[in-house]
Amino acid sequence: MNKISTDIQQAVAFLTEGRLVGIPTETVYGLAANALDPLAVARIFEAKRRPTFDPLIVHVPDFKAVSLYVKNIPAPLEAIAKAFWPGPVTLLFEKKDIIPDLVTSGLETVAIRVPNHPLTLELLAALDFPLAAPSANPFGYISPTTAQHVVDQLENEVSMVLDGGPCSIGVESTILQWSGGKIKVLRWGGLSVDDLAAFNAQIEVNTHSTSNPTAPGMLTSHYSPRKKMKLVSSISQINEVENQRIGFLTWTSKSENPMHLTLSETGNVAEASQNLFSFLRKLDAMDIDLIIAEKVPDIGLGKAINDRLTRAAAE
Repeated sequence: MNKISTDIQQAVAFLTEGRLVGIPTETVYGLAANALDPLAVARIFEAKRRPTFDPLIVHVPDFKAVSLYVKNIPAPLEAIAKAFWPGPVTLLFEKKDIIPDLVTSGLETVAIRVPNHPLTLELLAALDFPLAAPSANPFGYISPTTAQHVVDQLENEVSMVLDGGPCSIGVESTILQWSGGKIKVLRWGGLSVDDLAAFNAQIEVNTHSTSNPTAPGMLTSHYSPRKKMKLVSSISQINEVENQRIGFLTWTSKSENPMHLTLSETGNVAEASQNLFSFLRKLDAMDIDLIIAEKVPDIGLGKAINDRLTRAAAE
């Protein structure tokens, strides 16, 4: 049976039954379940083989829904939400008891966002509960950016995948927290931190890797291909590696070598972001021993791309 569909009512039915559904967002595809049902949430962790100490993001249809699940909304976060939602930014709030501890890995904060995808917004509006939805891939592997990616990896775990086409951004959301009078960046993502300059707030970057995460996507090794991967500042640094078949992922340089993929020949970081996970998957499927990836300029979305490449290459 083809599990890829655009039938929103069928997705509503499956989710209401406590089953798992793949959903599209502008960032990556998510593996969704009823965020208020601990048994349904547990199925996410089981399907992904994800450790329960890594918290999940809760997806809601609009800003008004946030107050149902959090104790208070700091004014700076409200301003950011109203400026960028729906969009690729996740905000941390102090949670109400209605959010199961399993969703937040026992933390008192919950990560919430409004995704910018018409199908998923329609789905969320049709539900009377929010959706917990990490990326729809086995834990630690490359995030999915098409419905077929989800089926290829989790076909036996999902009841269906809502097909919204390829993701327009291709890397996960930026995660922000308001703490100590500052906007704290906990994860680089689809919203450039440069976009926060208009808020006239002090910004503190706290995106270090950890084995004890306070927000989703902070683990040291994550988003990784199964092939060994090496990250370099410039592809020109690479000498021949004897007795190894190598695939290359470069910023703008190109080659006739079919095992050399270029993120953006024109140097467009948005295009590079869209291609990142898809190209890593292609390289991972090739008959090679090693992937050598080149960093992109560390500005705007480039920070998120380099963050994902660094975690993907971590051992």
